[in-house]
Amino acid sequence: MTKGILGKKLGMTQVFTPEGLVLPVTVIQAGPCVVLQKKDVENDGYEAIQIGFDDKKEKNANKPESGHAKKAGATPKRYIKEFRGIQLSDYEVGQELKADLFAEGEFVDVTGTSKGKGFTGTIKRWGQSRGPMAHGSRYHRGPGSMGSIQANRVPKGKHLPGHMGKETVTLQNLQVVRVDAERNVLLVKGSVPGPKNSYVSVKTTVKK
Repeated sequence: MTKGILGKKLGMTQVFTPEGLVLPVTVIQAGPCVVLQKKDVENDGYEAIQIGFDDKKEKNANKPESGHAKKAGATPKRYIKEFRGIQLSDYEVGQELKADLFAEGEFVDVTGTSKGKGFTGTIKRWGQSRGPMAHGSRYHRGPGSMGSIQANRVPKGKHLPGHMGKETVTLQNLQVVRVDAERNVLLVKGSVPGPKNSYVSVKTTVKK
């Protein structure tokens, strides 16, 4: 069954294996999270648990947020997410989930929001090549032809300038190298999408 937790990316470091190898790892503050709601087939049409992470000040929460959290005996949360494919009987509303939900050696999928790059051209956004840089070329970093004049439209899917980054990205099959239950920290092998202090969700991988 699937299990998941929410957390915050703290940065990257490295650890050494007993064989002396260096492993780059991402440090994730995983929890503590609170189960805010249990959803079942009868009431909601599907089974899932809704969990929240990172307390929000009462003055910054609206009435629906505060009331929803009080039902679980918790404070309003900044980051809320649902996890499906779980065993509902293993969870109770108001239950606290911590980093020891996972064990060393497990494989997980980590989802986060990639770094926003703002508005970028086709060279940076799509890796296209530039034109000649001589003064008379008149074509340096442009996007190129827009397509046939007869079609009178831009072909669907054409690579053009636009907003880059700030997208939901999932990295699969990342191994949990170490679990620090006291500090609620997971060390996950490899990189994780997003900048430091950004929110991420960690769940059992779908590929193993």
